[in-house]
Amino acid sequence: MNTPNNKRKKESRERIEKVFIELLQTKEVNKISVSDICKKAGLNRTTFYANYTDIYGLADAIRDKLENDVSDLYKEEITQGFNSNDYLKLFRHIKENQIFYRTYFKLGYDNNYKIIRYDSSLAREHFQNKLVEYHMEFFKAGITQIIKLWLKNGCKESPEDMFEIIKSEYRGREQFFAAKNTE
Repeated sequence: MNTPNNKRKKESRERIEKVFIELLQTKEVNKISVSDICKKAGLNRTTFYANYTDIYGLADAIRDKLENDVSDLYKEEITQGFNSNDYLKLFRHIKENQIFYRTYFKLGYDNNYKIIRYDSSLAREHFQNKLVEYHMEFFKAGITQIIKLWLKNGCKESPEDMFEIIKSEYRGREQFFAAKNTE
């Protein structure tokens, strides 16, 4: 393979993605054109189309990159088949990559919940296998909204503070169910 061309292609992709993300901070995706990106990145349209089919292909590539980064955070757990429920890793990653997460949510990918992993077997055990899907959706939607609000506020709170919020919600739920079971 021709290494200089691979390096050049990678650099072009990075410039295109960077410019697209910058433009997304002030424009909606359907208002961004390939010409806008190429002009700002200092590349021609053929370079763009050599890397992406269209704007939405570019958006999907950015989504895939972020989802892969998040999966890598939990790779060891996934391969070993356990869930530590360590959302601190996620909150630290979010704080370090705020613009990518803002972009992810702005593009509307949060409804797929691919960045939020939920341990369904643990949920079935915790909720005695009753209405588990509802509990899972509640949790995923809740943590997504917490992340969005944290990003909107500029991630002023520490990742540790955010993790404590999640843990306190779990503890609150356990206390609620313990009280419910003694009635």
